[in-house]
Amino acid sequence: MKPFDISQIIYEDNHLLVINKRVGQLVQGDKTGDISLNLEIKTFLKEKYQKPGNVFCGVIHRLDRPTSGLVVFAKTSKALERMNVQFQQRQPKKIYHALVEGSLKGQGELTHRLLKNEPQNKSYVVDSNQGKQAVLRYQMLNQYNHYTLVKIELDTGRHHQIRCQMAHLGHPLKGDLKYGAKRANDDHGICLHSAELCFIHPVSMEPLAFSAPLPEDGGWIK
Repeated sequence: MKPFDISQIIYEDNHLLVINKRVGQLVQGDKTGDISLNLEIKTFLKEKYQKPGNVFCGVIHRLDRPTSGLVVFAKTSKALERMNVQFQQRQPKKIYHALVEGSLKGQGELTHRLLKNEPQNKSYVVDSNQGKQAVLRYQMLNQYNHYTLVKIELDTGRHHQIRCQMAHLGHPLKGDLKYGAKRANDDHGICLHSAELCFIHPVSMEPLAFSAPLPEDGGWIK
């Protein structure tokens, strides 16, 4: 996996950094012990601005390791606190692009209850008296021989929500073996990309909107 580099920066100011994450990059450290994006960004900022002391880089939200696309980091504790409130209140608009198996026409809304199995690191659709409510909307963008490119907007942010709900619908994401895909992608990622993100700047209070193109490599059909 390539390390973080300046070409991944979509936006930077004194308070925020918006990154186009690559497949395989870890947003925050976990039990694997692999180097995470927030640590790489700290090193980058320390060198760029020649800071003698510690550098702050707060994780506001996460993307699964095998996914790609827009992720936001806070450069100050004030920005982190205010952005956390926005995400907790589901204020940001998050649009994903996904390549799913099979033919999925038109558009629709999915509402399920999801329950996370911690040992498996996997979520399941369960009956109405368990789990947490998960809501998303999808729209077909393009049709291929064996796959469909869909646009997905999240109303909630549950663990593996898109992966689980689309698989339950009968259309697992391309490359997503954990949720029933037929085969892996060459880069071991899944075809799920955080394509658009809109939120209010935590200090200036101005609306911000960002987009990131689909990866050039991996299993995406162009």
